Amino acid sequence: SLAGMVLSVLVILLLSVLYETVKIGKAKVLRRAILAIPRSLSQESLAEQDEGSSDSSRTQHGTTQGRWFLYHVSQTLLHVIQVVVGYMVMLAVMSYNAWIFLGVIVGSVLGYFV
Repeated sequence: SLAGMVLSVLVILLLSVLYETVKIGKAKVLRRAILAIPRSLSQESLAEQDEGSSDSSRTQHGTTQGRWFLYHVSQTLLHVIQVVVGYMVMLAVMSYNAWIFLGVIVGSVLGYFV
């Protein structure tokens, strides 16, 4: 029916917008994760920190590692969501329906624009 087709195109359009949103969100999390990495990760600097480090530098190092781990977990979850939504959109396109295909294109354009 016409209502079913319009609803299908709208759902696929929203899935395409979600795909683009997750892609941008993943890039933002990656940028924050890179900023959370300590500036120097050489073995000498890490050994010097371990030998002569105080409690405050150890807690700061642990906090940095914990923050980086949370960013890594967030990025992993966003990647899983991106892959699942991407395959769903791909399967919709493989239905060879022109309206569904146009819904994917318009959703991708809107998602990227927003």
